[in-house]
Parts: sequence; structure tokens; C-alpha cells
Amino acid sequence: MYDQTDTTRATGAELRQFIERFERLEMEKKDAADQQKEVMSEAKGRGYDTKVMRKVIALRKREPDDIAEEEAILDMYKSALGMG
Repeated sequence: MYDQTDTTRATGAELRQFIERFERLEMEKKDAADQQKEVMSEAKGRGYDTKVMRKVIALRKREPDDIAEEEAILDMYKSALGMG
């Protein structure tokens, strides 16, 4: 015989595990973001331009060919506008 109460309990327990796991990951993400802020604050205190650092970090995530193509287009647009 099918007992819906046992199924509901099992489903509820599994759901709780997913939610709690997600919540732990959210906390870890917040902790990581706080640590990243500390790193940037320390770098800024030592005289580094954190805005440029963030751009370098973003560039390091990309493929070199994509970066080269974007830079070529940027140079072309700047040239068309007389910006060098």
C-alpha cells in the first residue's frame, strides 16, 4: 500500500537538504566577496589602481583572440574619431 505521509516526509527532507546546501553556498559567496573587497582595499592602500586591476582580472578570464579582436576594433573606432 502506498503511504503518502512517508513520501511527503522524504520529499520534505530532501527539499530541506537542497535549501540548506544553497544557503551555505550563499554564505560562502558572501564570505568570498568580503575577502575580495579586503584584497582590493589592501591593494588600493599600497597605491594600485583597483579599477584597472579589475579590468586586468576580467581580461585574464577571456581568450587572447577575443581580446585582440576587441582591441583592433577599439583602435579603429578611436582612429575614426581622431582620438589617436
